Amino acid sequence: MIKKIITYPTPTGIEYAPDVRTFDDELYNFIDDLKETAESNSLDGLSASQVGSYYNLVVVKKDGKFLELINPRILNKKGLVNSIESSSYFPNIQAEMIRYEKISLVYEDRKGEQHSIKADGDFSILLQRKIDYLFGANFLTQLKGDAKNRFETNLNNTLSSCPTSPKKFNRDYFVNVSNYLMVFMLLILGSSFFIENSKLWNYQQYLSLIVLAINITYTIYSLYENKKYSICTNCYNMSIFGVVAINLFRLSIILLASYLLINP
Repeated sequence: MIKKIITYPTPTGIEYAPDVRTFDDELYNFIDDLKETAESNSLDGLSASQVGSYYNLVVVKKDGKFLELINPRILNKKGLVNSIESSSYFPNIQAEMIRYEKISLVYEDRKGEQHSIKADGDFSILLQRKIDYLFGANFLTQLKGDAKNRFETNLNNTLSSCPTSPKKFNRDYFVNVSNYLMVFMLLILGSSFFIENSKLWNYQQYLSLIVLAINITYTIYSLYENKKYSICTNCYNMSIFGVVAINLFRLSIILLASYLLINP
């Protein structure tokens, strides 16, 4: 059965995959599902954690056939190489990684028998990348400095990125106008200590209605804008409602203070 591969920004939920201790039909079926999933997505390798499983195993292609590595452990590492890599977790984006040129590792097969293997070149890099996922690691957690900045910039420029990441959004204009109006309301409230005007309370009521209308418009437009993104909709919606809740709380405080201080 083909599994759904998790993609960014959804976390895999796996920080550390515990060793497999039970070798049974359930494990065998999962391994077959993992290989079928990798094959159907034209992948050379797949980690169990990439489909949300706690099994400590990966499958990788070697000489055209899948190699099953259960409880893999890298023992020796030699040399460093720069590698341009892609991952199904970050679709349509590449990362500049520093990897070990040669590695040796031990693993168990589906019968629980231990084996060792040495790898270099592309196969070594593939193994390292898949095993990383078993420890909750990915490009974002491993990259540092300029390489991470470049990756995050590319990530923000693709639909793989969380839509709350960009600094500029059309919806921001509604927030700015709402904030300016509330600042103006605070100025009116402050002026009430120096100016006696029976219409000040009326001004505050009119302005509060405008601020309320702007926030309603902001919500509707933001949800419309959200349709352009196919991922991260839950966190995006929460950010929308969070902004509105904060604005309405501020408006309520200003309106209450105005009622107590300048209501004739």
